[in-house]
Formats: sequence, C-alpha cells, structure tokens
Amino acid sequence: MRPRRYRPRSLRRTLLLGILLPVFAFIVVNTVVLYRQALAAADTAYDRTLLATAKSLGEQLSVTGSGDNVRIESTLLYSALEAFEADNRSRIFYRVNGLKGEMVSGFEDMPAWRTEIPQKNLYAALVNFYDDEYRGVPVRMAVLLQPVSGVYEQGMATIQVAETLELRETLARQILLDTLWRQAALVIVVALVVVFVVQRATRPVRALSHALGLRSENDLSPLPTEGAPRELLPLLDATNQHMQRLSHLLEHQKRFVRDTSHQLRTPLAVLKTQVQSAQRGDVPPALALEEIGHTVERATELANQMLALAKVEQLRQEQGASVIDWADVVRGVALDLSALIADRSLDFSIDTHPAPVQAHEWALRELSRNLLHNAIKNTPPGSALSVALVVDANSAALTIRDEGPGISPALRERLFQPFATEPAPGISGSGLGLAICREIVQSLHGGIELNNRTRQGTVVGLDATVRLPLAAATTP
Repeated sequence: MRPRRYRPRSLRRTLLLGILLPVFAFIVVNTVVLYRQALAAADTAYDRTLLATAKSLGEQLSVTGSGDNVRIESTLLYSALEAFEADNRSRIFYRVNGLKGEMVSGFEDMPAWRTEIPQKNLYAALVNFYDDEYRGVPVRMAVLLQPVSGVYEQGMATIQVAETLELRETLARQILLDTLWRQAALVIVVALVVVFVVQRATRPVRALSHALGLRSENDLSPLPTEGAPRELLPLLDATNQHMQRLSHLLEHQKRFVRDTSHQLRTPLAVLKTQVQSAQRGDVPPALALEEIGHTVERATELANQMLALAKVEQLRQEQGASVIDWADVVRGVALDLSALIADRSLDFSIDTHPAPVQAHEWALRELSRNLLHNAIKNTPPGSALSVALVVDANSAALTIRDEGPGISPALRERLFQPFATEPAPGISGSGLGLAICREIVQSLHGGIELNNRTRQGTVVGLDATVRLPLAAATTP
C-alpha cells in the first residue's frame, strides 16, 4: 500500500478558514434571525388589515327580533371585501356566526374556530390570529368577537376572516433575497479584505523563506531581526540561537579534525620510521620494540584525550544530567591511580565531604582523573600530594596541591588551550589534559584556577582548584 503523501498546511488557508468560517456562520444565523423578524413584522402589518376587515364586517351586522326569535342579520356583500385585498395574488374569505353559533353569512365550509382569545393582545379588540388551512391552501385566520345590539336585544357575534398567504410569502421571499444578496456582498468584501491582510501579513514569512533559500549551505550567520513583525521575533531569536549552536558545533568539528590530523601525523611518522629502522636492523630488536611501544602508547593517549575532548562537547549539548556525589567520584579516581602514586612514593592525603553536583558521571571522573594525573606526573618523587574537597553554601571546591615546579604567569592561561607545550623542564604531557578540564568545567557552569604556592618568593608547588555549583544551586 502506497503511503499517503503529506501535504503541508497552508498558513494562508488556515487564516482564511479561521476568519471566514465564523463570519459565514454568523451571517447565516443573522440572516435567519432577520428573516424571521421581517416575517413577523409583515404578519403584524397584514394582521391589521385582517382586523380592519373583520371590524368592517361587524359594522354591517344588526340584531332583529326578540326572545327566542332574536337573530343577527348581515347586509355585507362579498364584493365589498375587494377593497381589503392587497392585490389579485391573495383572496379573503369570511364567515359570520350568530349569537347561538348559527351561520349568518359567508363561506359555510370554513373551519370552525378552535382557539381562545388571548388575555394579552396588541389590539383594542377581542381578536385572535392563527395559521390554518382552508380548501387545501394555508391561510392566516383572524377571529373577532364583535358586540352587536338591536332595539330589544344585544349579543356577541363571531367573525372569522381568512386570507391566503401568497402576498405574505412573496414579501417574505423578497425580504430574504434582499437580505441574502447584502450578506453575500458583505462576505465577498470580508473575504477580499482578509485575503489582502493575510497576503500582507505573511509577506515577512515569504521574504524570510526566500532569504534562507538563497543562503549557502555553510552560511550560519544570524538572521536579521530589524523590521520583522513582533510575532516573528521569538521564532527568529530561537532560529538564531540554534544556528549559533550549529556554528559552534561545526567549528568544533573542524578544529577537532584539523587538530587530529595534525597531532596524529607526528607519532605515526615516528612509528613508521621506527618500524623501518627495526626492519633494517639499525637498532637491536628489543630496543626497537621498546621505542615502538612508547610511540604507540603516546599515540593511544593522544587519541583517547582527543576523543574525550570531543565527548565533552557532545555532553554539553545533552540534557538530563543526574545528581552525583563528587566525593565518591574523587575517591574512586584516587583508588584507580593509587599504583602511580605508590610508584612515585608520594606522601598522599585525601579529605572529602559529600558534594552533590548535577553532571554526567563520565565528565566528573574525567575532570578529577586529569587533574590528579597531571599532579602525580609533575610532582617530584617522595614529595607530598594532597586532595581536598570542601563544600560551602552554594558550591563545592576541589583543590589538588602538589610540590611541583609550578607554572609561569604566561603559561597559566596558555595551558588551558589544546596542545599547549611548556619549554621548561619538568612539565610533560600532550597538552590536552587541562583543555579537557576547562571544557568540562565550563559545561558544568563552574570555574578552574591554577595558582603557584610560594614561600619566601620561591615557588614550592601548584594548587589546582575547581569550583562547581551544588545541585540545589544549579541554574536550570
């Protein structure tokens, strides 16, 4: 089964539908309401005509006789009702009933009155209006109770007047058509205005899309925000921040590839020369293997450190670091390096306090291992080396104190750069350890310092101090 092709949603169509559909629904409801109101007004107007017709019929009634012979007579001819017919499209029928319900005049087959006179009425008469059907045709019926009197007797006559609905329906249709074309014109005007406004409002989006389409694949410069609508500013700011992170990652990858190719070229060239020398027999085999082993060891250490530097950048982009006790990590690292400490006969001491920090365990372990390993390598055999982890209100500080030669002021900052070297004797390494430490500390929102310890103007050692915020004080 072929998967359905996804069609992206149009912002313009969404805005048009979101605006026009409610407007159209409102117009439909408004049209129905207006039509009913107009129809009710038409009924009220034409009902007055029916009432006038019924009253005219009542004026032509008289009472004759007395006692049991009392009766109502009508002198009205049907032709007289033509004056009340609005035009030849409607007809009027009537029926007059006497005091005892007998028919006096009119159409005998008209349906009898079955309703009651309402207590509240708009007219100063005992009249009731309702819809009915006569001879299969819908009609509007008016029933009037008309008082009549004679010389000897008086009573109440019932007058029914019915009018066909052709004229009312014609008027209602005309009102509906007039309302509809006006509402249709309003919808068209609203649609044109909405199209124009949407087209104008989405112009910055199209301009931004066009500008991005013209950019080269390596152009990660920030997008301009001047003149952009207020609603687009959050999107532009987020995009610029994302592009800044991408630019940083791309630059880091370029630097990593450049440094890797440059730094690994030297040990590989040395290794190739040593192998060729061993093959020619220039040096004894045991010495050749020892030199090759040292070269492989240095190359392996360099590769591991460069991979560690790349992993720090990867962890910097990740979220969801857990809370770890830094003291456990420091003690674990010291235990791992205990063989090196014993090999150099160092007077080692360690003092730690619980220090919960929010970080990846690998990052804390790599930070502590690099600092302690550098201190072990640069401390003279038989001297003292101490590790202290203290905690204050908001942060934890790890201090590693050695009795090495220290560092010069110019080298203090340069040591944090990758592949920094020290011309003075006593400093060894590839130049990546402290760079890894600095990257890890920055990713954890902390700080690192290297300070010489002096006694009477003479450098007697180096203090490496790392300060990290506690988990409770870490800024999210």
